[in-house]
Amino acid sequence: MIFGIFAAGAVSLGAATATAQNPVAYRIFDNSGHEVSFTEMIDSLSRAKTVFVGENHNCPVAHWMEFEIARALHGVHGDKLVIGEEMMEADNQLILDEYMNRKISYDRFEAEARLWPNYSTDYYPVIFYAKENNIPFVATNVPRRYANSVSNSGLECLADFSEEARRYIAPLPIEFNYDSDEASGQFGAMQMLSRRSPEELKHLAEAQALKDATMAWFISSNLTDTNSFLHINGTMHSDGRGGIIPYLLSYRPGTSVATVTTVRLDDMDDTTTTLDPDYLGAADYYIAVPTDFPTSY
Repeated sequence: MIFGIFAAGAVSLGAATATAQNPVAYRIFDNSGHEVSFTEMIDSLSRAKTVFVGENHNCPVAHWMEFEIARALHGVHGDKLVIGEEMMEADNQLILDEYMNRKISYDRFEAEARLWPNYSTDYYPVIFYAKENNIPFVATNVPRRYANSVSNSGLECLADFSEEARRYIAPLPIEFNYDSDEASGQFGAMQMLSRRSPEELKHLAEAQALKDATMAWFISSNLTDTNSFLHINGTMHSDGRGGIIPYLLSYRPGTSVATVTTVRLDDMDDTTTTLDPDYLGAADYYIAVPTDFPTSY
């Protein structure tokens, strides 16, 4: 279904830019701002133990490229590849495993796994590919009810949850410095625009830290000396090698990491157009999508 959306988007893009000679859906740049091929990017990504693909959740091109990256890395690593994503929560791992192993129907999986609203168009292709090719798939994110509790009361509330509940959370205590540069960058602008109190914003930041730490914990728990891990998440969870990555390196020091992010770019049809220098530093590779490319929602 994702390819239907992509095709529809391409039609509307063509209609909107009738004078364009060669409409371009995406271009790839490296961390120096030089354009590279998909093959060159995959060759580099395949040498990392963990690959993080940061997406804009409503970008059809990002979802298509995630699928292609998954297929390409599977072609390199074979049965040594593991895939995981932010969009699946850790307490649904049993349901996910049952579906992947054909123990339950797709209808029951869809009804019980708390799938994102855009699952069928944007995330289904990668999970279906993993199912058809027996690729282990990990639900890495914290159950949203625990993130909600932290956003209301702060990280301290996690100590009151049961041992069973803490099976789906990174080991406590979760280290987080609200005054760090990363937290200040993420939440400083929000504080200026929001009517939330400083304490409410701090709890919101702690909920994000809980998600990052938990995703890192389940990635590290599923890494071995011989496999490689592809993780799909929103850009804020891996851009600038922040978010998930510092927690991963604390749980599994020395793990090699490669990152991809998705950005929007004007004048994509002009081959002289280069990556905006302001983007540099966010990732190892950039999937640039036309600014006027339609979003899925």
